[in-house]
Amino acid sequence: MADTDKRREVKKIVLAYSGGLDTSVILRWLQETYRCEIVTFTADLGQGEELGPARRKAEMMGVKEIFVDDLREEFVRDFVFPMFRANALYEGAYLLGTSIARPLIAKRQIEIAREVGADTVAHGATGKGNDQVRFELSYYALAPDINVIAPWREWDLNSRTRLLDYADQHQIPIARDKRGEAPFSVDANLLHISAEGKVLEDPWVEPEEYVFSRTVAPEKAPDQPQYVEIDFVQGDPVAVDGAALSPARLLEKLNQLGGAHGIGRLDLVENRFVGMKSRGVYETPGGTILQAAHRGIESLCLDRGAMHLQDELMPRYAELIYNGFWFSPERTMLQALFDKSQEKVDGRVRLKLYKGLSRVVGRQSPNSLYSQAHVTFEEDQVYDQRDAEGFIRLQALRLRLAARRGGADRRGGRSAVRAILNDAPVRLLSCRRQEERDKARPSRRSATAIAEQVGRQRRRAPEYHHDGRSLPRAPPPWRLRRGGAHPRDPRPMW
Repeated sequence: MADTDKRREVKKIVLAYSGGLDTSVILRWLQETYRCEIVTFTADLGQGEELGPARRKAEMMGVKEIFVDDLREEFVRDFVFPMFRANALYEGAYLLGTSIARPLIAKRQIEIAREVGADTVAHGATGKGNDQVRFELSYYALAPDINVIAPWREWDLNSRTRLLDYADQHQIPIARDKRGEAPFSVDANLLHISAEGKVLEDPWVEPEEYVFSRTVAPEKAPDQPQYVEIDFVQGDPVAVDGAALSPARLLEKLNQLGGAHGIGRLDLVENRFVGMKSRGVYETPGGTILQAAHRGIESLCLDRGAMHLQDELMPRYAELIYNGFWFSPERTMLQALFDKSQEKVDGRVRLKLYKGLSRVVGRQSPNSLYSQAHVTFEEDQVYDQRDAEGFIRLQALRLRLAARRGGADRRGGRSAVRAILNDAPVRLLSCRRQEERDKARPSRRSATAIAEQVGRQRRRAPEYHHDGRSLPRAPPPWRLRRGGAHPRDPRPMW
């Protein structure tokens, strides 16, 4: 389909709109390019910004239907907490703060499109990043026939200068403090704040302190530690220091505590789904505390097999979220497994916050599998230490059988392989000589012929393996010559 045909078919667009330079230019560009009604949607995910200006700017630009939705509780309850039940970490470090927000934005965008009768959705993600994939996979999973517009993949406004020029030409209001060249790009929500690009693109250069906004420098954090207690019910946190809080309020509280002690900073070079590596600087104070606490309560309540299985599946689950497959069947299946594992994960965890670190220092649970009677070093009446002997012997059975097996296993490693390779030519030659002897041997031989053969074999020097074992002798070479000629016969053998 040609671009003109596509633009002619678009009737109404729902734009994910933040009110910043990029999405404001996108709004005007959509109006100019597609000549259709635009609906703006702004999500409050706890990014810490006033959303009133975004509404007013959309009104100034002629938008009639404007949605500004507070999604903070839904974000934490239905997206962050389920992810934390799995202890999800991408590439062993990243708590997926940006990744987990995109499915919710896309979900609400599709809901609005259905409410207002829009046939198209649009986003402001660039063509280089992961967010374009996350948004669009979510769109198509929820509305298979929806049209998607990604302006960064269509227009030629590929620099901030060109964006500002376009804004000036089309009377798009841009605040004075937004006109300067930003030193890096920022994305924020209640779980984290991320910074990347520009001054952060060289992975060798340490981020300046002005990059961080939610946490104090660990070396400037208080010299006295602070203790915090978190209560869990079925794997989800429900209270801090005994005070019951809603999901969003709880995460806000942990952000305050963690930020004051410099907890949750991460400088990471990660592998983007689109194929390139990127460097991101993240602040996730509350999430870092929450993950440590969740692991702490699980250590009491989860069976070893269940915990180890979770740890095996977690990287795959985290990768699905990072790559944008939140609404995929495989993520849903894994979520059911993780949720099942949390049915008995109840209790309280005490943590020590000090200069960038969050350490579990206490945990208790009514469903604890920890038995002090079994692990005590004092005399006990519940565990017979003699039982360990049979357990060890059973575990060692396969190791002992392998050790008793001869040949290569006893020689071990490369030496065994080398010995096998060295033996092979000698054994092959021996087999060939035996075959030749069998072919040359008459079916009936006289006693004199047998005696002559034995005598000849005794007169010849024996042949040996490389390890000293003698080999059976083959017939003399002259017996293989035509006509049975003597070795001094000048005629060739073959």
